[in-house]
Amino acid sequence: MTGVTILAVEVAPKRLELLHELLPTTSVMALLVNPANPTLAHANSSEVLSAARSLGLELHVLNASTEGDFDGVFASVMRLQAGGLVIGGDPFFTTRQEQLAALTIRHRVPANYQYREFVSAGGLMSYGTPVVDTYRPLGVYTGRILKGEKPADLPVQQATKIELIINMKTAKTLGLEVPPSLLARADEVVE
Repeated sequence: MTGVTILAVEVAPKRLELLHELLPTTSVMALLVNPANPTLAHANSSEVLSAARSLGLELHVLNASTEGDFDGVFASVMRLQAGGLVIGGDPFFTTRQEQLAALTIRHRVPANYQYREFVSAGGLMSYGTPVVDTYRPLGVYTGRILKGEKPADLPVQQATKIELIINMKTAKTLGLEVPPSLLARADEVVE
């Protein structure tokens, strides 16, 4: 089904900003993108690189398009001494949120991703559109199409709700103190 878009690339710079707020002394960050999805990878890279420049951060763009690439990505994060990792929005990463969350904890890398499911899997934080906010309208569209409406007559909708979720257990595991100003803005704090 199509017909519903989410704010993904548009909020990726904010994910970097939130991670920088959590790690204010960090001057080097990394961004993970999927080169097998070049349009999305380029959009994420250009937006987050621009945000990094405005925040005075050095940003390294790292690539992964297979699960086998993840070990190299985390080795690069360590070698580059990146203090944090923004995981670009990509379906490949979405289907591997549990694996990515486990890797960020094992390698002690604070990371921010777009979906709350990453935090539920043990990741540190997420900032993005709740998945359920895209599925509901898709279900409504499916019903309308099954009742005879033409898909071409249905307008494209954009989910606009954005939520910040922080996993305090993971923050503690990583030895991080989450600033009260960041906690106050969180939509949910997972203990």
